[in-house]
Amino acid sequence: MERLELKIPPIVQVLFFAGFMWVFAGLLPILSITFAAFSLAAIVFASAGLIFILLGVLAFRSAGTTVDPRVPDQSTCLVTSGIYRMSRNPMYAGFLLMLVGWAVFLSNISSFLLLPLFVIYMNRFQITPEERCMREKFGGEYREYESAVRRWI
Repeated sequence: MERLELKIPPIVQVLFFAGFMWVFAGLLPILSITFAAFSLAAIVFASAGLIFILLGVLAFRSAGTTVDPRVPDQSTCLVTSGIYRMSRNPMYAGFLLMLVGWAVFLSNISSFLLLPLFVIYMNRFQITPEERCMREKFGGEYREYESAVRRWI
């Protein structure tokens, strides 16, 4: 299982899950739901997700460190300001919010059921290896940050 750690870019993982959500929604129309303003809700979630992602990327760029999550060992500094005061992983939280928006747009219960699998996958194959690397690289400074700021939100 370790061979999957940090190998697949998170955006590819998001597209993979979005595709499965769409396929399941098509295969299981009996699980379709309707509610008022679903399009607006989808836009709000997706927009919030995009904002989280952009703020995370901007914070990394401003600090002059790598944005590529597949190579956390190339991090030049620990970013703890801005959006990183709210979440240790705002880009991943943003991806999740975008997937929530997609699930709302698809309006199918099966789409929502895939969201926890995205979180589980990201925790196991992306976030845990990144955190291990950050602990090794930044030691007590990262441990302090880890204890003060939640992993997702």
